[in-house]
Amino acid sequence: MKTPPRIQPLVDDGLVDEVLYRLMSGKEADVFVVRCGNEHRCAKVYKEAHQRSFKKAAQYREGRKERNSRRARAMTKGSKFGRQQQEEVWQNAEVDALYRLARAGVRVPQPYGCLDGVLLMELVTDDEGDVAPRLADVHLTHEQALEDHQQMMEYVVLMLDAGLIHGDLSEFNVLVDAYGPVIIDLPQAIEAAANNNARQMLTRDVNNMRDYYGQYAPELLNTRYADEIWALYEDGALDAELTGQFEDADEEADVDSVVAEIRAVLAEEQERLERLRAHESDLD
Repeated sequence: MKTPPRIQPLVDDGLVDEVLYRLMSGKEADVFVVRCGNEHRCAKVYKEAHQRSFKKAAQYREGRKERNSRRARAMTKGSKFGRQQQEEVWQNAEVDALYRLARAGVRVPQPYGCLDGVLLMELVTDDEGDVAPRLADVHLTHEQALEDHQQMMEYVVLMLDAGLIHGDLSEFNVLVDAYGPVIIDLPQAIEAAANNNARQMLTRDVNNMRDYYGQYAPELLNTRYADEIWALYEDGALDAELTGQFEDADEEADVDSVVAEIRAVLAEEQERLERLRAHESDLD
């Protein structure tokens, strides 16, 4: 096929030899299958901000640090230069997340670099060399659903331990090859410790997985992995074995005891004041 203008610089630099076909068009990018020597890879072409339909992007950018002070100021002011820098940060976020998660043991496509808004990365394939299907397009047995769900929960924990939350995890952002699930689409990944929406997004990610796999293994629908994982994260105990169980704190405040204690303190203070007044009268 004709080389898209955005991929042409990669062809000129010798990183891509041929564009084979468009794999998909998503809300934030178009993905093409390209040939690089003897290998087939993905070229993810990020759309410009005004073309993207990704909602509430500001929630995902919260907490991302820009080490260059000039760039940070420009991004805050919203100047043309600042908007360009913001786009670069958005695009590079996925590359950074892919490297971080791969080091953490999460199965993600291997990145090969990002140039002018085009991310070159591994093409995940099935046993026959065809593009691996999305989880949404795979039929699972009961046993496989339980196994893959458990693997996904372990990946969520590894991601969180690496400081990241996917933020848009669903059956449409997971591929399935011969070895199990592979997590994709990470430009919106958030910094767990720096984003006020972290718990909400983790819960949504985990519950999306619960609900999907629960179609094949209904017992998963009664699990509470999101609450369990967040509690372990807050306790610094993410290395604990997951159970899917979680109990809410059911201890109600003992209002009567609190009131009695307040009254006791007030009575003690009143008694102190009376002794002080009596002492002052004796001095007179």
